[in-house]
Amino acid sequence: MQKLVKSRSKTIGLPPGTLVHIGEKTRETTLMTLISYDEETFEKRSLDIKGLKELKVDGMGITWLNVVGLSDINVLETIGTVFGLHPLILEDILDTGQRPKIDVNEDYLFISAKMLFYDKESGELDIEQVSIILGKNYVITITEKNTSVFDPVIKRLQQGMSRFRKLGADYLAYSLLDIVVDNYFAVLENFGERVELVEDGMMAGNDKQTLKTIHNLKRQLLLLQKAVWPLREVLSFLERGESYLVEKTTDIYIRDLYDHVIQVMDTTETLRDILSSMLEVYLSSSSNKMNEIMKVLTIISTVFMPLSFITGVYGMNIRYMPELEWPLMYPVIWGVMVSISVAMLIYFKKKKWW
Repeated sequence: MQKLVKSRSKTIGLPPGTLVHIGEKTRETTLMTLISYDEETFEKRSLDIKGLKELKVDGMGITWLNVVGLSDINVLETIGTVFGLHPLILEDILDTGQRPKIDVNEDYLFISAKMLFYDKESGELDIEQVSIILGKNYVITITEKNTSVFDPVIKRLQQGMSRFRKLGADYLAYSLLDIVVDNYFAVLENFGERVELVEDGMMAGNDKQTLKTIHNLKRQLLLLQKAVWPLREVLSFLERGESYLVEKTTDIYIRDLYDHVIQVMDTTETLRDILSSMLEVYLSSSSNKMNEIMKVLTIISTVFMPLSFITGVYGMNIRYMPELEWPLMYPVIWGVMVSISVAMLIYFKKKKWW
């Protein structure tokens, strides 16, 4: 299960810009893939630390460096040196619990976002941080795990007559963010199906598993909301066109992406409201069941109260109690007790207490 708050105890007392990985270690090695393209050419190759140090991005068209894994701090330091990244930016990249945000620098933009995946087998939400650095003619993406989420973008770039290649690095950064946001819709579809299943199950009858499922879904939607809401601020900045790194021709695509994020937020709020209503119905139903049980027990107790009084009086074994010597006393007592019980039940029925 994903943690709501990741531990930062390792960074206490350290100066700003100290590179410390915050989060779970998911890979032992760091993989780097370099993609270079322009209108006519496309090249994709693996990169090692030596090739990274010798990398030159000027005069190569558009360069996309995709880094998978945060275990090797030396790789990140080298990237910072080659591309002139501020140490605080590198620190944010290593902080996998980072809130989605955008940092504006003179030569580049740093964007932190969350990729979401839904595991149908475990029913859990998997969250992975993606860091995107947009320069004049390059894009750097850094993720924790080796996922295939960016494969559609690579396939589009590989197409010989792709219009994609004619556009700048800002359009590549937009396309990567678009893939991330599109994945939100896939996650929400799975959430919607689970919510419907829980709703159908509640109509059939409540149990403890229903309450556990509702609580788990609400928790996961809270994580999803934490990932989506700040992204709206990031896209709002890009939409305003306050950076020269984002061309005017890309504005319309960013506005469309902003609308998608708003749609995700609305759907998330709707699902949370539905789950809250379902929780209220569940608790109300459980309370009603308890009230029904208590009502039955109260009626039984009330019916037996006068009977207990009668048996208590005649169970005192007082020697000179005249009724004890009467031969018909036993059936009379039974008749009185049965009459009282029937009379009380009829009264409760009339009052609609039973």
